[in-house]
Amino acid sequence: MPEGDAIFRTARTLQRALAGRTVTRFESVLPALTRVHDDAPITGRVVERVEAAGKHLLVRFSGGLTLRTHMRMSGSWHIYRPGERWQRPRRDMRVVVATDAFEAIAFNVPVAEFLDERDAARHRELRALGPDLLGETFDETEALHRMRAHDSDAIADVLLNQRVVAGIGNVYKSEVLFVQGTSPFALVRDLDDERLRSILQTARRLLIANVTMLDAAITTYIGYRRGTGRDESQRRHVYGRARKPCRRCGTAIRVQPQGPHVRLTYWCPRCQATVGSPT
Repeated sequence: MPEGDAIFRTARTLQRALAGRTVTRFESVLPALTRVHDDAPITGRVVERVEAAGKHLLVRFSGGLTLRTHMRMSGSWHIYRPGERWQRPRRDMRVVVATDAFEAIAFNVPVAEFLDERDAARHRELRALGPDLLGETFDETEALHRMRAHDSDAIADVLLNQRVVAGIGNVYKSEVLFVQGTSPFALVRDLDDERLRSILQTARRLLIANVTMLDAAITTYIGYRRGTGRDESQRRHVYGRARKPCRRCGTAIRVQPQGPHVRLTYWCPRCQATVGSPT
């Protein structure tokens, strides 16, 4: 599943390409979108802005209509010039938003819906989102309060809960906890406020740093040097590095499924052996 920085970067790219332009063509193979399209045509509307809300991508049109998409594991948005050949087959197309200058195509997006102003304001998932780590402002105190509401849960599971804090995915979960020297299996109640705030600050710092990078691959290991190969695990401390030596202590990195959705967690059993391990 794309992490918060990938959604933010996608929204920024779509914003640059589409914002302020009039929709000249709209297509979709999704019945939920075509029904609304028949009742309230998208063609002729202006794309007012495109923004990310956690892992949701919102395309806002004139007239108070918003297209919400969620990529899940397989979805992606591409930008093309009119007439340019797509890099994905047409059978993977789910949504096309075209202007005179660009075509934005959503491929394999499993979640897409139109929301009017009232629907958007009342949307259950959007309203429930925790503070966005990539927002212009980040309410750290509110995020801490929401974490404390899950005191009996493991910290790794809480970081993935978008209702607690929005933007962290499985890669950042493992990387942030390694940087913080915190066991992914530690319960929130066993972590003091200072450590929880530090975890949030590290997560925000790493997400923001990756948003500004030239390529899309998540990089958290400061010793990584570009051009050293296609193995993305070289960019990270622990994620994807099972059985490889820890960059700090040389201990073999471990991996195991964790949490209600059985997501893989990577960690160093020595550097993250105790809640109070040094960073």
